[in-house]
Amino acid sequence: MKINLKIIIYFLGFLLIINGGFMFISAFLSFIYADGITGSLILSGVLVSVVGLLMLFLNKNHDKQINKREGYLVVVLGWIIMIFSGTIPYILTGTIDGFSNIFFETTSGYTATGSTIINDVEVLPEGILFWRSITHWLGGMGMIVFAIAILPLLGIGGMQLFSAESPGPSTDKLHPRITDTAKRLWLIYVSYTAIETFCLQLAGMSFFDAINHSMSNIASGGFSTKNSSLGHWNSNPMIQYIVIIFMFLAGTNFILSYFGFKFNFKKIFRDEEFKIYFLFIFGFTASVSLILYFNTDFLIENESQFNRIEGVFRHSLFQVTSIITTTGFVTADYTSWSPLLLLMFFGMMFLGGSAGSTSGGFKIMRHLLIIRNGILQFKKILHPHAIIPLRYNKTSVSSEIIHNILGFFIVYMLSFMIGTIVFALLGLDFQSSLGVSASSLGNVGPSIGSYGPMNTFFELPLLAKWWSSFLMLLGRLELFTVLIVFTPYFWNNR
Repeated sequence: MKINLKIIIYFLGFLLIINGGFMFISAFLSFIYADGITGSLILSGVLVSVVGLLMLFLNKNHDKQINKREGYLVVVLGWIIMIFSGTIPYILTGTIDGFSNIFFETTSGYTATGSTIINDVEVLPEGILFWRSITHWLGGMGMIVFAIAILPLLGIGGMQLFSAESPGPSTDKLHPRITDTAKRLWLIYVSYTAIETFCLQLAGMSFFDAINHSMSNIASGGFSTKNSSLGHWNSNPMIQYIVIIFMFLAGTNFILSYFGFKFNFKKIFRDEEFKIYFLFIFGFTASVSLILYFNTDFLIENESQFNRIEGVFRHSLFQVTSIITTTGFVTADYTSWSPLLLLMFFGMMFLGGSAGSTSGGFKIMRHLLIIRNGILQFKKILHPHAIIPLRYNKTSVSSEIIHNILGFFIVYMLSFMIGTIVFALLGLDFQSSLGVSASSLGNVGPSIGSYGPMNTFFELPLLAKWWSSFLMLLGRLELFTVLIVFTPYFWNNR
């Protein structure tokens, strides 16, 4: 079957118009703050929008049907074209030197990874800081999902695109029509952003800081307007607790958030993934708190003003939630706490949040089903003739889903190992190679070794920045969506 190039280019043009529109929003904020780059941001929006309009106009006579192969191409090429076009504001404003640095920062933004090469973000103009946060916000829920919400205007079916961009094990939808599902997901997304912005302002943040951190947080990103991230507000525990709450919500399946808005809390508390997700955060927080409390080298900033127990608990809860949900905000250098805690935080990078959330990583549901499948194999060894189904939320899980998850696990670990080897070949030390590979693939943000939470990725070798960018995109699209495009049978016309 021949690939329908016209509909692919048409959809890519539509995505460029969306990107250009948000550049105009950044320009408006730049104008309000009079930061001196309004013209450059307007020009960025014009260039991107004009190219998008040309792509729409030249391919308006297209077949409106889109098959699965075209869906994968739209998603992969859509993310790539959004990232490349997203570099234009940085280029025209001259706020970041070197295209490799710009591409790394933009990829980290759209994939909601949060790794940065900027050593001093506080000197950047407000318009660029806002643009960084927008890249998080657009990429967090998914640009394709955003486009699907308005696909009826284009007359294009969206199921193939939705399944290509969100290929996780959860197939639950809020509504039989995929466009209605996308609209409701984005309504929840926008609502969380607005509510958190309001709460952070009440707690003492400026509006600018509040909106930027809310967009980053709800996207499970990690870009901050401060060099010390949320550590800038260590003297204001309320701000950090608000961020913790919304990190937790962003790492929860948005389907459950919908039930919460409907006051159907039974559905939430009966969900097995949610219970494991909560227990992971509770268990790791308790463990880290105990180790940290008895670590006499750990000091809370302005300790005389705060109770040591509250400080230890807050820092522990914040870092555990941030790493598990792959948000990447930090309040302290967790890599300096103790070797045992460093190992624990490195392990948390492989957990990920819930399926159907904005978190990156492996996802809690996959861990749960792999463990249950392992236990089931023991039972089958003892009772080889028994029919013992694997259940999740009281529903039998098909063998196809289990095979998909096991395959994903193998590919994920191979990608991590290959990523580590490549980073080592490019000059990183062993600990840094492990950390940057896990952080990039899991879209976590802060790493370990030379690229820990208190350091930027500016010193990362040139080729390592491009390799890290590839791993970020690979992890954000959950491996198969990207890797399948490189297989020969994908391009077979039969």
